[in-house]
Amino acid sequence: MHNKNILPIILAGGSGSRLWPLSRTKYPKQFLSLIDNQTMLQNTISRLDGIKHLDPLIICNEEHRFLVAEQLRQIECVPSGIILEPMGRNTAPALAISALKAIEGGDDPLLLVLAADHVIKDLSKFYQSIDKAVSAASKGNLVTFGIVPDAPETGYGYIKRGEIVKGSGFVVEEFVEKPSLDVAQSYLDDGNYYWNSGMFLIKASKYLSELAEFRPDILESCKLSLSSSTKDLDFIRLQKDVFSKCPDDSIDYAVMEKTKSAVVVPMSAGWSDVGSWSALWDVNEKTQNGNAIRGDVIAESTLNSYIYAENRLVATVGVNDLVVVETKDAVLIADKNKVQDVKEIVNRLKKENRKEQSQHQEVYRPWGVHDEIASGERYHVKKVTVKPGEKTAVQMHYHRAEHWVVVSGTAKVRNGDKSYVISENESTYIPVGAEHSFENPGRVPLVLIEVRTGSYLGEDDIIRIDPVGEGY
Repeated sequence: MHNKNILPIILAGGSGSRLWPLSRTKYPKQFLSLIDNQTMLQNTISRLDGIKHLDPLIICNEEHRFLVAEQLRQIECVPSGIILEPMGRNTAPALAISALKAIEGGDDPLLLVLAADHVIKDLSKFYQSIDKAVSAASKGNLVTFGIVPDAPETGYGYIKRGEIVKGSGFVVEEFVEKPSLDVAQSYLDDGNYYWNSGMFLIKASKYLSELAEFRPDILESCKLSLSSSTKDLDFIRLQKDVFSKCPDDSIDYAVMEKTKSAVVVPMSAGWSDVGSWSALWDVNEKTQNGNAIRGDVIAESTLNSYIYAENRLVATVGVNDLVVVETKDAVLIADKNKVQDVKEIVNRLKKENRKEQSQHQEVYRPWGVHDEIASGERYHVKKVTVKPGEKTAVQMHYHRAEHWVVVSGTAKVRNGDKSYVISENESTYIPVGAEHSFENPGRVPLVLIEVRTGSYLGEDDIIRIDPVGEGY
């Protein structure tokens, strides 16, 4: 089915905050399991199984690189590359870098541009829309997918369709900004308007030629960025000093609203960008009382609510239309009709420089994960899990000592000028100023408890001797 010359471009660079406290700057929603056991990124990759395509190209923020690599590994996806942006510059540069990369070997594939954080429920209709789009895109049209609206939605931009393109969709007559409720209702009644999904099918060379006409400054910046990039395993690292000079713009503003070759293909596939907690409630399965529930939840006399328990029992009694989200370090309780205001909470956390805005208590590293258990004035306790064959960086601290207790597995420890192995129920002490690291030489995960003690326990009290494993 479909064209073997399709190259999926997965845009995974978002750092949205509308689903706080689950989504955070360092762990945004595309890396969360919100609908089923797979993350949204994994779902995006998995739904490509019904299409003949080249190995996908992923573009993401540099600080999310190990999340992307690990989640792809879990579903046995081998990408054609993972492009690392040192900072976000919106979708027009992201697609330009991807298109330039796609044509490096002399090929000119159709780029299927997908966001990593969308939900699509009806895969057969998703594939049908792509099949229609292939014909138009192969002829040099820039295809965008328009979602057939089923409500007067004010949170999306709209696309107005024009003349029919035989067998392929419609000419784009107009892109429209997010409307008021009355205007959105008029669009729904009119029948010629679609929600703007942000998904595209475009021949690589065609996108680049249109960008050269309308935004040559973006194209030149992207050429410089790619030519100065470095290869690191599957990662393609863009240089910060070069890419930072690239203008910030979306595909729509930079190209689609200016080109004469824009075509919209309708899609009615149960699509959602899951832009709020109420949207997530919409796309999840409900109980007979209209509740969407995940985790250990007891809902008594509770109606039409979204309740998410990550770490402990959450119980509700006699409430309606609420969003209740529990994580290890934060709890959100919100009126389901006012969840757009969650961003105000996030803005306040940013202003107060609180870590709950940016990261979870559980922090992922290339070698594994660490999870805060307890902390006080002169102590800090973490559970640390190291994947088989992985190790931390060699480092030292000026203000803290560390005690390590192995819970399961085996640890190979470097402690000053000594190297030794400790196993379950054994411990070791790392004094202030000692160069140290630990690794897992075994075939099962290494789990240890780390107790830090000292006058200063901040993460910036670290001198890296050897960057392997990229530290803690």
